[in-house]
Amino acid sequence: MKHSPDGRMPYLRLGALTAIALVIHGYHLGVEDAEIYIPAARKLLHPDLYPFATEFFTSHQHLSAFAPILAWTARLTHLSLDSTLFAWYLLGIYALLASSWILVRACFQSPRARWTAILLLTAVMSMPATNTGLLLVDPYLTARSLSTPLTLFALASFLEKRYVRVAIAVLLTACIHPQMVTYLLFLALVMWITGRRQRQAHAPVPVVASALGVLPTGFQLSPATGAYREALYSRDYFFLYNWAWYHWLGMLGPLAILAWFWKANLRGVTPEFKRLSFALIPFGLVSIAAAAILSSSPEFEMFVRLQPLRTFHLITLVFLLLLGGVLGEYLARGRSWVPAALVLPIAAGMYLVSSQTYPNSPQVEWPWAVSSNPWVRTLMWIRGNTPRNAVFAVDARYFKDGVVDLHGFRAISERAALADQYKDSGVVSLFPALADEWKQMSTATTGLNRFSIDQFQALHRQYPQVSWVVIHGPAPSGMDCPYVRDGFSVCHMPAPETGTANRAGL
Repeated sequence: MKHSPDGRMPYLRLGALTAIALVIHGYHLGVEDAEIYIPAARKLLHPDLYPFATEFFTSHQHLSAFAPILAWTARLTHLSLDSTLFAWYLLGIYALLASSWILVRACFQSPRARWTAILLLTAVMSMPATNTGLLLVDPYLTARSLSTPLTLFALASFLEKRYVRVAIAVLLTACIHPQMVTYLLFLALVMWITGRRQRQAHAPVPVVASALGVLPTGFQLSPATGAYREALYSRDYFFLYNWAWYHWLGMLGPLAILAWFWKANLRGVTPEFKRLSFALIPFGLVSIAAAAILSSSPEFEMFVRLQPLRTFHLITLVFLLLLGGVLGEYLARGRSWVPAALVLPIAAGMYLVSSQTYPNSPQVEWPWAVSSNPWVRTLMWIRGNTPRNAVFAVDARYFKDGVVDLHGFRAISERAALADQYKDSGVVSLFPALADEWKQMSTATTGLNRFSIDQFQALHRQYPQVSWVVIHGPAPSGMDCPYVRDGFSVCHMPAPETGTANRAGL
């Protein structure tokens, strides 16, 4: 690709790559972590929504400006929130590519190296960041969709010594995703120290000490117990001893290649390339050491939720950009077809993976289109045909139901629900005070799809707030179900029999 010698931002080409990334990786409404982030924005727009169990998504909202940004945008543009989410998703991809361009511009001299790096990122955008539980870029909108581009922008600005830009980017990242900004500050401090100390081996030590000042409150040296321990251990990737050999390879392999980048006399790279390559090594090694310490004793279990290995989200992202640039510099010299030949098979593979991840849903869930997913159609019917203050009971394990394709109930239906087994346990792993409530709710609705009418009545006695129920399969005889379609039944919660209720009160 031709490129101006001064490295100006190629706005139109990045826009084209944004569209290509959308086709390769897709877009999905309300899946995975969006079940946590999106209801908070919906409630800000319409306070009468979600009258029950809001703590399972407002816990994150209190720490981030992400939900207010979405709600404010929807009000300002008069778009539906679904359309607002899609627009921000596209903007997030474009911002990521633009920030990545600034970063590779600082690290590589030639256009071929820069463009190969950007093309490689476009192709692999939704790949996992080793075993961190994170993708490089989610095919749905969360706070990371905005914090990741801001993190790369801050890092690139740091390399270019644009410290005012760094400060602004860090502040914005902190407002959107306080956890991710700690990793950015950690890396920036490592780079600053290593730059001053000229690769002294003890340079990362003060970084660890400094990081202690940003730890959240409420931590203590004691084993996790009860329901919180169950929620914590449901995220086995929190614990380093659960990592398989290929997870270790995905973690240590990039660090080894980065060490080679730092030591080798590579063509077409800038001093910032070597500086960044070196800084990522202690950044990663200190994170591994911290994770190993937290996994070494039950006494540290209350600290495990700090997730120090999430630094490998940033490490993997930057590593792929540097690797792509080196491949472009050496393989594409005089052969302009090489970047496309390298990236197209990878992009095709990623397209197949992304389409198989959500096999019952369209690759791009356009906000104005009717979904082909029967679960999503059920949730849309609920949104349009049940009271806004309705509270639902859904099987606690619905999230792993194949046809659901990881679409969250609250995020799409705009209705409150009792806590589920899988996604809400992730919230509990970060906020232990919710553990007992989560356990009680999720236990009460486990196996709900096979409940008898007596069991539904017992559930209603336990949670009188619940007025509706969603069943995957046929409802028991005697239940009033205004929606029976595509294998799902949406029914009014049956009221307890009067005699039973009176006996229960004796």
